[in-house]
Amino acid sequence: MRKSYEKFTLSEEDAGNDPISFFHRWFEIAKQENVEEPNAMHLATVNKEGQPSGRVVLLKSVVDGNFLFFTNYDSRKGKNLSGNPKASLTFFWASLERQVRIEGTVSPVSRQDSIDYFSKRPRVSQLGAYISNQSEIVPNREYLESLYRKYDQEFEGKEIPTPENWGGYSLEPNLIEFWQGRKGRLHDRIQFVLREGRWKRDRLSP
Repeated sequence: MRKSYEKFTLSEEDAGNDPISFFHRWFEIAKQENVEEPNAMHLATVNKEGQPSGRVVLLKSVVDGNFLFFTNYDSRKGKNLSGNPKASLTFFWASLERQVRIEGTVSPVSRQDSIDYFSKRPRVSQLGAYISNQSEIVPNREYLESLYRKYDQEFEGKEIPTPENWGGYSLEPNLIEFWQGRKGRLHDRIQFVLREGRWKRDRLSP
């Protein structure tokens, strides 16, 4: 299957010298163009044995140039990150023929930041996080449903506490690449690499 990418171009002048600011520009365009879940990003991690694994998570915010997401610390990705904090993120906005790749080092956010965010989640999401032993084997769907009903009743009219093993991660980027699809597979690729505290910009061959 082939598709000719011809919607947009990407120049060095477009990208500027600050990849975080440019990411915000592209992200806003994705929202304005009604890209479905523009904050969906592929998170790749690697365990101690060197086995990579990937999954899609949601970007919650960009704070001081760092990319934040939340999850269960005991999940597969959480265990991977505890042993190897290096990870990558990939955004793909197909309707815009654009991709952003980000590489960097991940660290947990503060406990208070995790609690603050958890308190703002919908109740159903709070309950789901509370009962989930993410990535662990369960006997069947009914087991999960019964747990949900149990704690839904237990916490009726009460605040659902933030699980101790749930919270946020912050990825501090050291590489950000912007990809714009172009005709004839001569795609535009502008890469920023952080060196000695400053971003260095280069054009990459497609």
